[in-house]
Amino acid sequence: MEVRIGIVNAPTEVKVDMDDEMSADQIRALINESVAAGQGLVWLTDRKGRQTGFPADRIAYVELGLSGDDTRIGFS
Repeated sequence: MEVRIGIVNAPTEVKVDMDDEMSADQIRALINESVAAGQGLVWLTDRKGRQTGFPADRIAYVELGLSGDDTRIGFS
């Protein structure tokens, strides 16, 4: 599952390709709990075991989607 997180006053979004074992509901619950608890950072671990942390109080938006979803339009 691909997770995209927009951070307030950051020019680019954080993109994490999560392990398929985690459902969208589990990821949503993890982020909601971190924000509600006022934790400094929300940590997500990607498919390769890399950890990405981002500030819980600076989240602008979270987008959850399937890995491989490609909504780009262009010419081949």
